[in-house]
Amino acid sequence: MHILLIEDDAGVADYIGNGLRENLHSVEHIADGREGLTASRRGGFDAMIIDRMLPGLNGLNIIEDMRSRGDKTPVLILSALGDVDDRVKGLRAGGDDYLVKPFAFAELLARLEAIQRRQQANKDETRLKVADLEMDLLSHRVTRGGQPLSLQPREYKLLEYMMRHTGQVVTRTMLLENVWDYHFDPQTNVIDVHISRLRQKIDRGFDAALLTTVRGAGYLLQDPDSV
Repeated sequence: MHILLIEDDAGVADYIGNGLRENLHSVEHIADGREGLTASRRGGFDAMIIDRMLPGLNGLNIIEDMRSRGDKTPVLILSALGDVDDRVKGLRAGGDDYLVKPFAFAELLARLEAIQRRQQANKDETRLKVADLEMDLLSHRVTRGGQPLSLQPREYKLLEYMMRHTGQVVTRTMLLENVWDYHFDPQTNVIDVHISRLRQKIDRGFDAALLTTVRGAGYLLQDPDSV
C-alpha cells in the first residue's frame, strides 16, 4: 500500500514509517496539518494515518474535508485522547478506525489492513454513481440523467477509474499506470485526448460539468453539489 502518514511527533513517525516499510509498504510522511490537507487533496493513497492533534490544522478537519469531497480513502486516526467521546468524534468526522497512543505497531498494522479490506469489499459493488451519472459494472451500461451513454472500452475503463476516485485529483501518471497498464512518457497527449472525448460524452448537454481539469495537477470527477 501507498500510505500517507500525517504525524508531527518525529519519534512516532519514524516508528510507524520504519515498521510499514519493513512490511513492504511505501510511506509519505508530513508533519504539518495544512501540508497534510494539501497532500490529501492530491490523492493517490491507498490509506492514511492521521494524528488528531497537529500544528496548523486539526487532523479531524483534514478528514472532514476529505469526506465532503467524496474521498473514501481509508483513514486510521491516531490520538492521545482516548475517552469514548473523543473516539466518537473521530469516527463521526469520517475516520474508519481510532487508535489511542501509546500503541503496539502490530496492532496499528492489523487495524490498517482491516480498514483496507473493508474498502476493498465495498469496491466489489455492482454500481457506481456520481450525481446523476451511473455505471452498472455488470452490464457495462452507463447513463446520465437516465440517458444512455455510448463509451468505447478505453473510455469505459477511464470513467470507471475516475468514478472509483470521486473527489480526488487523479494525475496522468495514475491513469497511465491504472487504465493503460503500462508506463510511458507522461507528457504524451493520449490522456488529454481521451479525457476530452469522455468529457464530451458525459457532460455535453447537461447543466453541470462533472469532469474538470485541475491545471498542473490532473483531473477531477465530482458532484458539484458536494463542493
